[in-house]
Amino acid sequence: MEFNSTLSARFTEAIRRFDADNARDPNKVMTDGQDHPHELIYGRWVTDWVTKLSPHASEPLRLAARCQHICRWEIPRSSYPMDKPGYLRWRADLKKFHADKSGKILGEVGYDEATIQRVQELNLKKNFPDDAEVRVLEDALCLVFLERQLAPLAAKSEDEKMINALQKSWKKMTAAARAEAMKLNYTPREMKLIEKALGTH
Repeated sequence: MEFNSTLSARFTEAIRRFDADNARDPNKVMTDGQDHPHELIYGRWVTDWVTKLSPHASEPLRLAARCQHICRWEIPRSSYPMDKPGYLRWRADLKKFHADKSGKILGEVGYDEATIQRVQELNLKKNFPDDAEVRVLEDALCLVFLERQLAPLAAKSEDEKMINALQKSWKKMTAAARAEAMKLNYTPREMKLIEKALGTH
């Protein structure tokens, strides 16, 4: 989806900078028959869902969608202990890393401190679920998971793990996002996992 042409020149430059950084991702994902840098295409997937769910989304929300995982590969999961405390520390450090990196870019292209802070609040999902824009972003992230990441994860994971992941995602989603989720194309096994997760099977 294209962004509203009335958005500012600094918005266009910020998106260009986010995409340029994410284009350096050495991890590739195949989509539409081509390999793409993972975080570059991920940012576009999140953007597409945000603009679909909220066609009049604010400038900060659109910015937050594009930089949600900016340069995530620079802090790999494998650099932390492979246990729950290690995972939680990795997630916490990633959030700060993303917020700092996006904030620096936004400042360099001319955004004021209030806008930068708002983008960071969205990325950090502060005041969830009370903040309506945070809910849109969370919905978009969950829908990207279901549409783009469920199949490869399900292919290498046991049912119990997948059912747990699906239940967590479903719990965070609004009714509108759940309706969109049920329109997606799933394999028979994926649909069965969703039904089990929702208690309808």
